[in-house]
Formats: sequence, C-alpha cells, structure tokens
Amino acid sequence: MNNTFDRPAHVPVLYNDIINALSPRSGRRYVDCTLGAGGHAWGILQTSSPDGKLLGLEIDPIALNIARERLAVYGERAVLVRASYTDLDLQLDELGWEAVDGIIFDLGLSSMQLDDGTRGFSFASDAALDAF
Repeated sequence: MNNTFDRPAHVPVLYNDIINALSPRSGRRYVDCTLGAGGHAWGILQTSSPDGKLLGLEIDPIALNIARERLAVYGERAVLVRASYTDLDLQLDELGWEAVDGIIFDLGLSSMQLDDGTRGFSFASDAALDAF
C-alpha cells in the first residue's frame, strides 16, 4: 500500500470482478478465506465503509503480517486470523457470527511465495518445503 493508504499495493487479477460481484455494503459481514496480502480484503473493507466487517483467514504467517500492516487502517473492522479456510466454521463460532453476507476464496498460486526461492514453492530453487 502506498503512504496515503488509498489503494492496495498489489491489485489481484480479478479484483474489480470480485468486488463488483460481491457488492460489499456497510453494516454487513464478509470473509476472505485466502487473505494473502489483503488485496481483496482491502476492497471489501473500503467498499463496505463505514462499518462493514471482514474476517480474513491466512495460514502463511508472512502474508498475514503483510495483510495486517496493509489493513491496519481499518482497525477492528478487519479480524485477521492465522488459520486455514478449512477452519472457517470454528473461526465464525469464535466471533459469534451465525451468518455472513459474502465469502471469497482466491485459490490461485501466490507470486509472493513463488518468487522467494527460500520458501520451497518453486522448482527453480533448491529449498526445503515451506511447512508454515
């Protein structure tokens, strides 16, 4: 994100399509099950201002830290958890959210992980597999 916090630093490929299809609104709850660096989450929180909420799940601690930095401007509206989307029901229970208004899964590969040869995601570098 740039210094003015007015847009995400990395815009996901289908960003506009996802935000338009989800059509976030104020006062509603959303889940980003594959938070990554927070690109889609940023758009959901921006569009659902002033009081839409988002639960972001991310198992990669490096990506989660980046998302926490980028989404800090949204304060308590962004609940970011190091967890897999397979634990979605548990995370919703912990928040007391019985229903949500939208869920996204971006199940593609992350160039952020592939570009770092030490992470073990790439065949271009000899490294141990990333086990988080």
